Amino acid sequence: MILHNYDLYEDCYRVRLLASCTEQSLELINVNAFPGAEEKTAPYLKLNPLGRLPILEDKDLCLRNLSAILLYVAEQDAQKRFIPKDSAERARMMDWLGFACDDLSVATEARAVALLDAPGDVVALRAKVRQLFRILDDHLTRQSLKGEPYVAGKTPCLADIALFPAFALCRDFNLDHDEFPAARLWARQIRMLSGFITMPGIPDYH
Repeated sequence: MILHNYDLYEDCYRVRLLASCTEQSLELINVNAFPGAEEKTAPYLKLNPLGRLPILEDKDLCLRNLSAILLYVAEQDAQKRFIPKDSAERARMMDWLGFACDDLSVATEARAVALLDAPGDVVALRAKVRQLFRILDDHLTRQSLKGEPYVAGKTPCLADIALFPAFALCRDFNLDHDEFPAARLWARQIRMLSGFITMPGIPDYH
């Protein structure tokens, strides 16, 4: 599998993290996304007319939607270790995967404004992210009371992998982890997964 990658984009990190935790190799093609905006040049617009990363290629397949990329990589794992067998748990996984990739895209936007000079109001974006993290933190608190330390059940799933980067990197736009104690505990557990890798900006502890 080929990943068109920029090391400082958390969406690309999500794919790298999942591949590492499932012991799959990726061929990385590093893109000059900042300041070069290479993903918006004509050759890349042929791969993704939306002009953004990540892009995953595997033989004749080319994927540009983050949820689709993550699900595809998870499915290539022979052990399917991050895809629940139980149908209800799998449905909860997909629900939280959508939260991670769609709703929490505002966290990606906030970080781009804070670090990469992207246009936007970082104060307003930070407020939106805080509301979303409160939803996540409340859910993780309820999960803990049920004896289920992960978002969909007792074992980590694809949604946990997808959710981790937004929370781990939120200090880049001045949102502190201390506001979300259940999420802090959950993040520590994600860091303990076999194959876990980090990226620039992720602190050594949460």
